[in-house]
Amino acid sequence: MANKSTMNGMFPATVVKEIFSLVNGHSTIIKLAKQMPVAFSGNDIFTFNLDGEVSIVGEGGQKPAGSAVLAPVSVKPIKVIYQHRLSDEFLRASDEKALSMLAAFKDGFAKKIASGFDIMAFHGLNPATLTASDVIGTNHLDTVASVTYTDDKPEEALNDAVSLIGDFDVTGYALSKAMGTALGNCKVNGVAQYPEYKLGGNPGTLGKTAADVNSTVSKGNANAMGYVGDFANAFRWGYADQIPMEVIQYGDPDGQGDLKRTNEVVLRAEAWIGWGILAKAAFARILKGA
Repeated sequence: MANKSTMNGMFPATVVKEIFSLVNGHSTIIKLAKQMPVAFSGNDIFTFNLDGEVSIVGEGGQKPAGSAVLAPVSVKPIKVIYQHRLSDEFLRASDEKALSMLAAFKDGFAKKIASGFDIMAFHGLNPATLTASDVIGTNHLDTVASVTYTDDKPEEALNDAVSLIGDFDVTGYALSKAMGTALGNCKVNGVAQYPEYKLGGNPGTLGKTAADVNSTVSKGNANAMGYVGDFANAFRWGYADQIPMEVIQYGDPDGQGDLKRTNEVVLRAEAWIGWGILAKAAFARILKGA
C-alpha cells in the first residue's frame, strides 16, 4: 500500500487487484460474468453468427453454401470517479494512522465501483444521478427483451424468461431483492420450494445455476425483478490496470466549500471499467407488471 509521500499518482498493481477482489462480493455482474483485459483505447470482440446447420453431402454431391455474420462488439472503458473528504489531520497523522484511513477509503471505493458498475451495465444510468448516460448509450441490459411478472409466481416468470432466450444457455440469474423474497415465499401445497432464499438468503445458486440477489438489480429501475441469460459466454467486462489517486489540499473540488476553510482534504480515485454484451438475444429481463 502507498504511504503519504507516494499516494499522489497511481495505485500499485497489487492494490488494483486487491480493490477488485473486494468488488467480487458486491457486484452481481462481476460474480456472474467473465473478466477480460481492457485497454485504455478499448477492445473489439468479434462474434460469429452461423446461420443454419451442417449439411450432409452425398458422394459427388454439391456442397451447399452456408451463411455467417461477423460483427465486432466494442468494449470501451468508461472513467468513474469516487472522492471523499477527510480532516486535514490526515496530512499530519503518522503513516500507520494514514494507512488505516486509506484502507477505509479503498474499501469504500471498491464497493462504490461494484454497485456503480451494476447500475451502469443493467440500466445504462449514471450511478451518481440515476439518470440515463449518453456515454453508455444502449450498452446495457435494459435493452434486451422482457417478460412480465404480475403475480406471486416467480418460478413461472423465470421459466418464461428462459424460454425467451431460445437456444442460448442460461448460466446465471441476477435477482432483485423482491424476486429473492418472492422465491423464498414460493410454496406448493404448503411446502417452501426455495427455503434457502427465505429471510434475505442469497445462496449463490438457483437450482444448479449461478445466481445472485442484489439491490443493484432494481436500483434506478424499480420494475426490474431480474435478468436471465448466458452471462458466462455472452457478457464480458474488464478494467484498466492503473487507478490514479490524489490528495487534493486546495480549492473546492467537490462543490462542498473551500478545503482550507473547512480544514479538510479530498481523497480522489479514478478507475476505467468497460463491458460488452456479445449477444443481446442471450438475455431476458423480468419486469414487474401493473
